[in-house]
Amino acid sequence: MSLAIEISDLHKEFILSHSGVGSLKTLALWWKKKSYEKLQVLKGINLNVENGECVAIVGRNGAGKSTLLSLIARVYKPTSGKLVVHGRLAPLLELGAGFHPDLSGQENILFNGMILGLTRKEVLERTPQIVEFAELEQHIDAPVRTYSSGMLARLGFSVAVHVDADILIVDEVLAVGDFSFEQKCYRRIEEFRSQGGTILFVSHNASAVRRVADRCVWLDNGQIADEGDPEAVLKSYESAGS
Repeated sequence: MSLAIEISDLHKEFILSHSGVGSLKTLALWWKKKSYEKLQVLKGINLNVENGECVAIVGRNGAGKSTLLSLIARVYKPTSGKLVVHGRLAPLLELGAGFHPDLSGQENILFNGMILGLTRKEVLERTPQIVEFAELEQHIDAPVRTYSSGMLARLGFSVAVHVDADILIVDEVLAVGDFSFEQKCYRRIEEFRSQGGTILFVSHNASAVRRVADRCVWLDNGQIADEGDPEAVLKSYESAGS
């Protein structure tokens, strides 16, 4: 099969400052030598995801899961290594990401849909389906700063799955939804897969991994500790934490 995502020797580091400097004025007056720390988050990741595959990423907090998805979504740039994405990407990384708090749900649908590659006309044509799927008919004209975390998750997911993406990446967002909407999302994910869509998602929910993933990748301290059959990888991952 052809590849949707190609990752080779991917590294990402962040520079943390311990100087206490918060402004240029403070910097000019600060007498202490500035102290920096390099935080190595990803340490040589090699991973290919095939078209139509559903890959789950598991790992402890701080393992680098969200950073990896953010690199794929082009939120961050790699420090080094190769990262190639083939096709249109729809990222659902965190609650409210890409939403303007003072704009209404309706306005944010238009704004985000166009960012994800649709024309204004296409977004307007799909808005009724997006609103219906998100179950926000009574709130769609309210500013999203008034939305609960569950409402934000529903709106974000609904936009992401209505933009004709080839690849969907999801970072634990569905955990905040109620049970009925969670099941609705799983059905939509299965429909997306049946149409040949590729999914890469982070989850701490082992049952979700077992339900939808073709392959599981265990990240530990910025490196791949294991990958393969979801049941086998989850067993290794859970044993390591016991």
